[in-house]
Amino acid sequence: MDYDSFLQLVKSRRTIRRFKSAPVPDEYVDKIIEAARWAPSGFNLQPWEFVVIRDRKLKDTIVNWVHDYHKLIMKTESAREPWQRVPQRPSHDPEMDYRNAPVFILILGDTRTLKGLPMSMRHDLERMQTIYASTLANAYLYMALAAQTLGLASEWVSSVATAYPHCLVKDLLGIPPEMEIYDMMALGYPAYKLTSRKLLRDKEKMVHYDYCGAGDFRTDEEVDDFIRRARIWTTANHRRGVDKKMVG
Repeated sequence: MDYDSFLQLVKSRRTIRRFKSAPVPDEYVDKIIEAARWAPSGFNLQPWEFVVIRDRKLKDTIVNWVHDYHKLIMKTESAREPWQRVPQRPSHDPEMDYRNAPVFILILGDTRTLKGLPMSMRHDLERMQTIYASTLANAYLYMALAAQTLGLASEWVSSVATAYPHCLVKDLLGIPPEMEIYDMMALGYPAYKLTSRKLLRDKEKMVHYDYCGAGDFRTDEEVDDFIRRARIWTTANHRRGVDKKMVG
């Protein structure tokens, strides 16, 4: 693959939050996990495990627990600084959330592998967790890019790793204590076409060479402005409706 083809793949990968119910072939799931196996990992310890979930009852249970968590944390948004607040509006098509995705893939991390890190890192808790999290993030990214090449859409369901759903999902699936849920991917065919461009920062303003001081970086006001625009853009994407022509 040349660079231009790779860059086009990266640009075309976007989080999708509405899925068709059409089944995803086992072969595609296997290819996605095969790609993840080749991701770089700290000291090649490969702490990842993958749980593929297709059972509708299990998926619905997990989605409901995540929704319960969201209902609780939405109350905390009232404490957000006023300039950051985005009005809460219902989704255009609430029945088409990620529960319709035919496959969920949980990425687990085996905490027992951490003892394989150099001693200087094993006794530096912050550094140990950084390497561990970066390793699992690499596997997730490989999965997302692999899914894109297969014409599949994916959603990053990070809330499943928060304490409330995390504990319940582990108990539901029989995941042992030494395994931690890093993240979950909802996987399926997209139920809508992307029409908006991704909000991106200007490259010229984020690349710095050699020595650089405070004047080379964004001001507080510029950072706040981008935060505001990013929150508006992301919230709109969460509420996006399906393209009726794409619903099977």
